[in-house]
Amino acid sequence: MSASLVDRQEVVNFGCRLNIAEGEGVRAAVKAAGARDTIVFNSCAVTDEAVRQARQAVRRALRERPGAEVVVTGCAAELERETFAAMGARVVSNDAKDLAQSYGGAVAPVASAYAPALSGADHARAFLGVQTGCSHSCTFCATVLARGTARSASVDAVVASAQTALDRGQREIILTGVDLASYGDDSGTTLAALVEALLALPVERLRLSSLDPDRIDDALFALLTQEQRVMPHIHLSLQAGDDMVLTRMKRRHRRADAVRLIERLKAARPEIAIGADLIAGFPTEDDAMFANSLALIDDCDIVFGHIFPYSPRAGTPAARMPQVGRSIARERAAILRDANARRRQDWLDTQVGRTASMLVERDGASGHVENFAAVALTAPAAPGTIIDVRLGVRDGDRMIATQIEAKDIAA
Repeated sequence: MSASLVDRQEVVNFGCRLNIAEGEGVRAAVKAAGARDTIVFNSCAVTDEAVRQARQAVRRALRERPGAEVVVTGCAAELERETFAAMGARVVSNDAKDLAQSYGGAVAPVASAYAPALSGADHARAFLGVQTGCSHSCTFCATVLARGTARSASVDAVVASAQTALDRGQREIILTGVDLASYGDDSGTTLAALVEALLALPVERLRLSSLDPDRIDDALFALLTQEQRVMPHIHLSLQAGDDMVLTRMKRRHRRADAVRLIERLKAARPEIAIGADLIAGFPTEDDAMFANSLALIDDCDIVFGHIFPYSPRAGTPAARMPQVGRSIARERAAILRDANARRRQDWLDTQVGRTASMLVERDGASGHVENFAAVALTAPAAPGTIIDVRLGVRDGDRMIATQIEAKDIAA
């Protein structure tokens, strides 16, 4: 969760990178409307816990700022509109949250097309939302209920937003979306074509957020493995490592597909680091099914796991399946996180002594290298710059690094 307060206009973002990017549009809309003493919660609904946090934050704001207008938008607002309205908050739909009319008291029109969402200049890297919604029907997910079917921003609009980020000095762009790999399905283009268009700009570092492994075609695979400005770091929406669970999730890949894809990625670009989304305790998951998901961490060399226990989402098919129980789901999630932490630390140990290129965060003391390994500098550097570093010892889940001059790289 992040917040920014400007003239008593506060926007609080929950959840994913897409929400962070879209939050900048919310902030601009609130300012354009001239709204005063307004707090907007840009909510998330990926889990029950995310919705609970949004409810809790709204209640606190209503209690502590009785004179302010409290507005709720985002996915939780879409799914629990009546709940938030009953609390006394005003609800703005996802499609209208970046429109000034939404914060001026009038009924806001629904946007006709999805526009790119660009995060603020206060980040060293730019999060660029290029797609929203999802046209798949995974049984555990409420995204379609909250955001509708997949819609993509135009290539020209995305390129223009990327140029804005470059013009203000941001040297790394992260493409994000609800179902990023489906970019262009609604407009006859592809994610690979978008990446190629962005690489025609002087962008130095480009990352892609979570990708559906079933949607990585030959053109995108080539960019991920051959284009040096596309960082060697890929995050996959795997969700589980057992075929029966994947079937019941209504996923479009199987375990062997994920393993084979990562083998191909590693063979083509050995330095690539793998991240993955994994759900623990999905309905009907027994011990053997869970063991297959646990083994996937080693089989797919997952070093950046986004792991969370399953929580039923109202209105989804999985919520009607036999549940394994929340305590079991939490226990299994903890086991997965521990296994992933060990895998990540073992991987980080192999990075000792390497030279790498690092984007310095706004604190001047930390950042990430190309493969997304987290780094702490022994001496501060200028925020937003890209510097060469030598990786020293591992300190927990990050590397201690020293800046080096170009002439010293081969030393």
